[in-house]
Amino acid sequence: MSSRESSARRDGLPIREWYQAPERPKPIRDRYAKLERLRELGVPAYAYGFNPTDDLASALAKYEDGADGPRVRVAGRLESLRDMGKSAFAHLGDRSGRLQIYLRTSDLDETEQKVRDLLDLGDWLGVEGDLFRTRTGEVTVRVDRLELLAKSMRPLPLGKTEVTEAGETLVHSGFADVESRYRQRYADLAVNPDVRSVFVARARIISTLRAVLDADGYLEVETPVLQPQYGGAFARPFTTHHHSLDRTLFLRIADELYLKRLIVGQLDRVYEISKNFRNEGIDRTHNPEFTMLELYRAYADYQAMMVTAEQLVTRAAMAVTDGLQISYDGHSVDLSPPWQRVSFFEAIQRHAGFDARAADAEEIRRRVQGAGRADAEQLGKSKLLDVVFSEWVEPELVNPTIVYDYPIEMSPLAKPKRGDPGLAERFEVIVAGTELVNAFSELNDPIDQWERFADQAAARDAGDVEAQGLDEDYVRALEYGLPPTGGLGLGIDRLVMLLTGRTTIREVILYPIMRDDESD
Repeated sequence: MSSRESSARRDGLPIREWYQAPERPKPIRDRYAKLERLRELGVPAYAYGFNPTDDLASALAKYEDGADGPRVRVAGRLESLRDMGKSAFAHLGDRSGRLQIYLRTSDLDETEQKVRDLLDLGDWLGVEGDLFRTRTGEVTVRVDRLELLAKSMRPLPLGKTEVTEAGETLVHSGFADVESRYRQRYADLAVNPDVRSVFVARARIISTLRAVLDADGYLEVETPVLQPQYGGAFARPFTTHHHSLDRTLFLRIADELYLKRLIVGQLDRVYEISKNFRNEGIDRTHNPEFTMLELYRAYADYQAMMVTAEQLVTRAAMAVTDGLQISYDGHSVDLSPPWQRVSFFEAIQRHAGFDARAADAEEIRRRVQGAGRADAEQLGKSKLLDVVFSEWVEPELVNPTIVYDYPIEMSPLAKPKRGDPGLAERFEVIVAGTELVNAFSELNDPIDQWERFADQAAARDAGDVEAQGLDEDYVRALEYGLPPTGGLGLGIDRLVMLLTGRTTIREVILYPIMRDDESD
């Protein structure tokens, strides 16, 4: 620790005095005292590096019964410590798992002995020694070299550790407030192995999606996050200003229009896994910053995209679960293809009990008002249909269901249905009551697209803040010629929720957007 003089202050106190102030919790004051003792011993509390030979799980796997244990050099966070005077048992933890270590005074030099006496849970250690099996049967490192890598100055919110009858170790979080877990994700990950497993699974899901598309000839690309004209979805954008160019820019709400420009440019299969941003409310399945997979394929239509959707979801499921039968939010869900298919209006007839296509806006409005929607009077027919579908149909769809042929007015970027221009060649995949996939036969007629953009612009001028704007450059791209194209968007966060059994999106995003935290 540096001994230089500093004017740094925290809550009005010099930083070192802050740690020792009587109002600090005793564990923090005790840890600072140990830090000062390490400094007096000339022991660095924050190392520059360490070179382990293995992660903890790999080191554990090296041990073979009946043989002298191999020598290992490992590192991790101190997760448990049982001090018995001249010896101590402890556990180190890393992403791969946990490994017990044995610290015996006679095996350590004088400085290492003193370091051992100054350890706290949460400290990062590097150790070296031979593996052996204890009398209780646990593979352990007999430590003969000990190095402190980083001193923990704040106790982690550790809860209880329970070993089940099956031998499984369960760590119960010490967080009393679930929102603190999301704000302090670093601590949440440190004390909850189950949380770490979610994000390991998330990474595996994304790598599987990439592998499927790469093998199918798709090209991964990157499109702008800052856009002069947002579009591709119904949403309110985040707005910013570029000072050098003196122009207003928007964080993208979708990457659809930029990806389809690439199909015009003869990159005939493209995809992007992107962060999108929508200035909207936060709930169980919505976060203002979220991750989407969007892909576009020349010469395909929405029927081809149905097959692609099944392939992507089932391959991701196989990568992180034991099969295609999963449990989610109290439901048994069967992901096995082929999935059930039902048209939009047939689904409403089946679950809401009326012919929504034949009904006028007033009849639908009365039904929506009867369900308690106070804003029904301000909604047009397409919005009312969206409410009916969300309230009456989606909750009833547990196994993956492809709902297809949406009203054309709800789908400004989709081609009209062949033989029925009042409908659009669009489908959504609903699983466990939640939309997972949205896909189209992409509209490639520039004149039709201009007219639909103009209708959207008029709706926005009339007060619909989520209506899309008129993107003249995109229409110009269509004028150069967009071949028949199928497109698909898959919500990565929702897919991770489904495959890891998490019922809120904040559980699968490392740093979700939160309200201001006024607590200490």
